[in-house]
Amino acid sequence: MRILHTSDWHLGRSFHRVSLLDAQAAFLDHLIATVRERGVDAVVVAGDVYDRAVPPLAAVELFDGALHRLAEAGTPTVMISGNHDSARRLGVGAGLIRGAGIHLRTTPAGAGTPVLLSDAHGEVAFYGLPYLEPSLVRAEFAVRRASHQAVLSAAMDRVRADLAARPAGTRSVVLAHAFVAGGQASDSERDITVGGVSAVPAAVFDGVDYVALGHLHGSQRISERVRYSGSPLAYSFSETDHRKTMWLVDLGPDGRITADERIDCPAPRKLARLHGRLDDLLADPALTRHEDSWVEATLTDPVRPPEPMARLAVRFPHAISLRFAPERADGLSSGSYARRLRDRDDRQIAEDFVAHARGEGPDARERAVLGAAFDHVRTDLTRREAAG
Repeated sequence: MRILHTSDWHLGRSFHRVSLLDAQAAFLDHLIATVRERGVDAVVVAGDVYDRAVPPLAAVELFDGALHRLAEAGTPTVMISGNHDSARRLGVGAGLIRGAGIHLRTTPAGAGTPVLLSDAHGEVAFYGLPYLEPSLVRAEFAVRRASHQAVLSAAMDRVRADLAARPAGTRSVVLAHAFVAGGQASDSERDITVGGVSAVPAAVFDGVDYVALGHLHGSQRISERVRYSGSPLAYSFSETDHRKTMWLVDLGPDGRITADERIDCPAPRKLARLHGRLDDLLADPALTRHEDSWVEATLTDPVRPPEPMARLAVRFPHAISLRFAPERADGLSSGSYARRLRDRDDRQIAEDFVAHARGEGPDARERAVLGAAFDHVRTDLTRREAAG
């Protein structure tokens, strides 16, 4: 069975205030063309279809058009909700559109109920595990501790139990939206940390033939059978070096992957991160190749130059992000603090602030209070988005 694995469309998202709707429409055109031209038997979409719980109308129209074209192509599609989606909104009409071959899996209760598709070698069971917010699904899975690992493990127990009751040789595919240990993150994914932990071990998914992951925006293999497709477009400058693709995977008669290929997605523009003094950036001939790129420029001038963005735009008309990290004679840089924050989560930043404000960091009790506060805010946001 030939499977096209994609995720993290984030329909409706912009890039530094530049609309990406045309680029997202071009990607969906490309997806449909790939389905038709490459003989795809099933499309899997591993969450974050939309960029926010209440997407703009134009994004909903893009999604609606894609579903119609997939149905017209006669290609079964299985998709799950991600942490950016409103599971309730995305799941509206799921029962009706199932007849068109579009299978939406947006509720935790359905984790152990597969979509069954067949080829010449028998059935393939597709299990959809939507994003599982631990505090909201803890009761559903009867877990003692509200953690990503606990709820995903419980969901996978249901998958394995269902699979064990099926005829021997039934192949299996799991869709999940999660941060799996070993994956490389970027700046554009929303933090899903609970209790200071966001990643789950890949071993949680043992017992199935292929795991189609969503959430991380870089295409990557956690193992031969556990993979992220990544987002089809870059959504932050941290993705400058990403190759944006979909996975085309052939699942053999015995459940092994017999062939795979990364299908490149169309890019509206290249991305470039430039660093240096403004006059040097404007004069350096080596930067000619970036003149049609979306540019993030970090200026190192000791004194902020006048009208820097306007001057940059003369050479780089698609410069859309401007940062400052002025050189200092004492070797210090005002940009150093921003760089320190770049790879730290909200809780770590708060702990750093406490240390900066009073001269020593928080003790264990204070760290627990900070962690609980951030967990509460993030869970409350998720609950309000789910409630619509």
